[in-house]
Amino acid sequence: MSALTNLLIVALPYLAVVLCVIGCIYRYRVSGFKFSSLSSQFLDSDKLFFGSMLFHWGLLVVLAGHLLAFLFPGWVLHIYSSHANLVIFEEMIGFTFGLGALLGLVWLFIRRMGNQRVRVVTSRMDIFIEVLLIFQIALGCWIAYAYRWGSTWFASNLSPYLWSLFKLDPQTAAVVSLPAPVLIHIVAAFVILALIPFSRLVHFLVAPFTYIARPYQQVIWNWDRKRIRDPNTAWSNTRPKNN
Repeated sequence: MSALTNLLIVALPYLAVVLCVIGCIYRYRVSGFKFSSLSSQFLDSDKLFFGSMLFHWGLLVVLAGHLLAFLFPGWVLHIYSSHANLVIFEEMIGFTFGLGALLGLVWLFIRRMGNQRVRVVTSRMDIFIEVLLIFQIALGCWIAYAYRWGSTWFASNLSPYLWSLFKLDPQTAAVVSLPAPVLIHIVAAFVILALIPFSRLVHFLVAPFTYIARPYQQVIWNWDRKRIRDPNTAWSNTRPKNN
């Protein structure tokens, strides 16, 4: 194995994990209020919903498929032993949601670059990470099209490699034999992981998942709302508490 290959598929994964963990902890402790997506919705909400829904739901489904193949490779290979299941889950569901994520992200990128108000609050890292994500998702869609049945060789080749990294005993024999686009896809994934603390991607770590199961929010006033909101009420007499 060459020194470059050793650097990209052995050293880079460990470096990416260390940067991600330490960087996220440092950013949260030093600038906790910036540990978010820094949403630009209030600047332009009309075009945000469509792209955001396509991108996030598409990405969630695609990542869930990758995660299942990583955690339960034997179960995935058993399910995909049926050609019908392979076509349904790999071609119809996975590829469709991948295209949806790509379309949504391109839509968001056009919005960010085309709207002057949003462009003002856009950093170089925002542009770089979005271009990198577009490249990564587009490459993933191309791999799914050109190198069929990716879920099977992910479970058989990539899953053992990733588990060997966790065990601190890298086994790269099955990975180095994969096509070049797949290797680029793997390297790009670790680069994205390393960039999480330095970009808006950190917001997934503080996503309000508790909102899904929380009870309805109750808003209770202990003053006369009508009197406070009455435009005829003098400011000096009653200060608006809910402004």
